[in-house]
Amino acid sequence: MEAIGTVEGDSYGRRTGVSLPFKGQPLQGHSGIKRMPDGSFWTLTDNGAGAKANSPDFMLYLNHYKVDFKSGRFQRLKTVFLHDPDKKVPFRIVQEGTKQRYLSGSDFDPESFQFAGGSLWIGEEFGPFLIQADLNGKVLAVFDTLVDGKPVRSPDHPAVTTAGAPDAKAPGFQVKRSKGFEGMAASKDGSRLYALLEGPLWNEEAKAYESVEGGRQYLRVLEFDVKARQWTGRHWKYVLEANHHAIGDFNLIDDTTGLIIERDNGEGTADRACPEGGKRADCFHDIAKFKRIYKGELTDANAGGELRKIGYIDLLAIQDPNRLARKPLNDGVLKFPFFTIENVDVVDATHIVVGNDNNLPFSSSREPNQADDNELVLLEVGEFLRAR
Repeated sequence: MEAIGTVEGDSYGRRTGVSLPFKGQPLQGHSGIKRMPDGSFWTLTDNGAGAKANSPDFMLYLNHYKVDFKSGRFQRLKTVFLHDPDKKVPFRIVQEGTKQRYLSGSDFDPESFQFAGGSLWIGEEFGPFLIQADLNGKVLAVFDTLVDGKPVRSPDHPAVTTAGAPDAKAPGFQVKRSKGFEGMAASKDGSRLYALLEGPLWNEEAKAYESVEGGRQYLRVLEFDVKARQWTGRHWKYVLEANHHAIGDFNLIDDTTGLIIERDNGEGTADRACPEGGKRADCFHDIAKFKRIYKGELTDANAGGELRKIGYIDLLAIQDPNRLARKPLNDGVLKFPFFTIENVDVVDATHIVVGNDNNLPFSSSREPNQADDNELVLLEVGEFLRAR
């Protein structure tokens, strides 16, 4: 790329109207959210351009926002950049020879976070790793993921390399690319983290991805002891409604129940769909059909087994009788038709907040040729939160 803004963003063949490279560090999408006791929100941004190879100049950061839902405005209060001056990261980083050693989108792909035990904890996808940092973003430790006492890795883990000879066996891996810790919840007392993989683990002996009877694949929720700083070995199985689905975020409501986003890969609404069987640059060829928030239960009793799904909210059928939405309604309801919906948290006893990741400049889910905004929607769901 020879000049700023020379390569237009592309969303499945549809131009988005926003171009790369950016001049300076952009404020991009949100891949995780946490409501604070004072009503403000922290959000996490992922690795930048979507892959390890193309994101070495994207810095990794979190933003602290005051959000006014009445006016529809975000007020950025603070930005925290991840950095590793003490060389805790167990591999060479892009900014290896610098003093501050700011982390980049080619080092990690952060997707989820929590505040617990006085530290900032980040779940990421390249390892997948669990990162411990102080509240100013300085890395304190990096933990490999262990399942049944053994490390599990993605193809982007630094230990996964090609074989040294044509007849030698290459190191294996168990997690698909970009299927690491998309969601991570914390217990209310901050003593435990619950890291949720976005994809099922590969079972080398069975030559298949982990699934329950009937063939539906499941994702592991892995428990981490914050004080002991180690995986406990316990897990729960989040069973997908369809094997092509993914999860977007995970936060606990109370000690035993939590909110989990489950979605398909579609985007857009039926009124802007392409003619059946067609694919054009000015319409949606694969519209959103499944965008839900599940309430699930994980307890000591079902550890090692299936997380119990209690109920769900359909994000493609949000009621808006008072016409508060700032986006047009479809068929009388507000639809949240985004490819990646990656933010959900409890606000109070009757409300939750939900948000998309706009993948700037690569997603266009409301208009076929217009880059998405970062949207947060405040939903009244008291009955859902009380459901048992």
